[in-house]
Amino acid sequence: MARNPERRTALLDAAIEVLADEGARGLTFRAVDARAGVPTGTSSNYFRDRDQVLSQVADRIFVRLTPEPGVIDTALLPPPSRPLVVELMKQLAQRLAAERTCYLGLFELRLEAARRPELRTQLTKVLRADLDENVRLHLDSGMPGDADTVRLLYFALTGLLFDHFTVPGLHGDRGLDELIETVVNRIVPEG
Repeated sequence: MARNPERRTALLDAAIEVLADEGARGLTFRAVDARAGVPTGTSSNYFRDRDQVLSQVADRIFVRLTPEPGVIDTALLPPPSRPLVVELMKQLAQRLAAERTCYLGLFELRLEAARRPELRTQLTKVLRADLDENVRLHLDSGMPGDADTVRLLYFALTGLLFDHFTVPGLHGDRGLDELIETVVNRIVPEG
């Protein structure tokens, strides 16, 4: 297997784009090579099979979605409150919208995981670590609510973003920020 980490990252980024644009069925070594602009056969030098690509794509998506160091600490400087949770959720939605390809790729991975137990195991591990970190941050920062509050926010934001990216007209003229504010105000207790 080839060992150039920059090339591996570029191939994984290309795989994310293929997933987002063509779905899991379109994810082939040839499609990844074409999207990355590398010679045919390059991907197969970096990944033993398609399952390995899918598994590593999950990890790469979360690397791309993770905020820069210090961003979370800065965001948590104001006193904990429901309005701060609203603002943080809006910022999170903006970050995910900026990485739309990653988020769509993640949805494709979720669907593929329903059919591939090995991928399901890997994706569960990655998603659980992310959710656990969000619960920890929420509780450690003193935000109103408990671990179930964070889970409900996770469920709601996942669904809102799924709608926003796949059927944006579903909620009529209600914008994403307005919907986030409604969700947070209904889920998060006054603190």
